[in-house]
Amino acid sequence: NTAHELGHKKGAGERLLARFALAPSGYGHFAIEHVRGHHRDVATPEDSASSRMGESYYRFIRREIPGAFRRAWHIETERLSRRGQRPVSLANEILQNAAITAVLWLGLLAWLGPLVLPFLLIQAAFAYSLLSSANYVEHYGLRRGRDAQGRYVRPEP
Repeated sequence: NTAHELGHKKGAGERLLARFALAPSGYGHFAIEHVRGHHRDVATPEDSASSRMGESYYRFIRREIPGAFRRAWHIETERLSRRGQRPVSLANEILQNAAITAVLWLGLLAWLGPLVLPFLLIQAAFAYSLLSSANYVEHYGLRRGRDAQGRYVRPEP
């Protein structure tokens, strides 16, 4: 939740803190997909973080987790393309976030040994499931209609 709130801030320092807060779970792509994708497309078929009416939680997480990563990669690729940069570069925030996670995990492995690996994997799976649970409940069955021009209407309570 801390990373989620920090990711909404405008300041670069706070957004960087969000990325570091996501590092232990390896869910760094969330910082990109949530603000630049989910907020724009919530409650539409394009949003993998919006659960569908009648969709089980287990079916939802099998769609949401890979969907969030694919969408973050697409969003980041478009951002880099507008700047004339290639997706596989040091400017790619997904790769930067993965590097932060790798440094953290490798540092913990070097310090604590291989016995820490099951803990790292379990806590990451737990973090993924907590976020997915929140998304499932908060967005269950929500769907936005379209206006006369075919654009999605604004979400309302």
